[in-house]
Amino acid sequence: MNLSNGRIWPYAIGASIIFIFGACVATIIVANTLPVEKSDTYMMGYHEADDMANQIIEAKIAFNKKYKIEYIPEELKAQNGVLKYRVSDLNSNPVNSADIKIVVTRPNNHKFDQELTNPKVEDGVYTFDSITLAGEGRWDVMAKVNVGELHRFYNIKTDTRGMEVVEY
Repeated sequence: MNLSNGRIWPYAIGASIIFIFGACVATIIVANTLPVEKSDTYMMGYHEADDMANQIIEAKIAFNKKYKIEYIPEELKAQNGVLKYRVSDLNSNPVNSADIKIVVTRPNNHKFDQELTNPKVEDGVYTFDSITLAGEGRWDVMAKVNVGELHRFYNIKTDTRGMEVVEY
């Protein structure tokens, strides 16, 4: 059989179609075996956060008109780590009546989530100590701060291997 006279193209096109179909099936099979974690940047599912986006922004603006929150950077360690936040009014007077809820989580993995409550409070500094993380590396620290009727979310990314802290 001599395929050099132009009859090879139908075979090449057919083989290409079968290869592409097989690659699509393989992609679907592999994608279904990988874990998918939903985003929870505001301590809620992304659908709920999307529905409440305007309320979240308005709450942050209202909170920022009366109060300031800041993360006090300390080296986060996997064993006996410490998280500190300072809450004050706009005149830099400490606020000791805030309620802070913290969730420490790995990015895109909720297997090692830790919820922290009941910090020590002194002069507006809220200290969560003796934190034990599941390992070295990058962690997301999500905080929800309530002062009276006002609240806001304050999220940071940090790493146990260095002092880099990024608010998001």
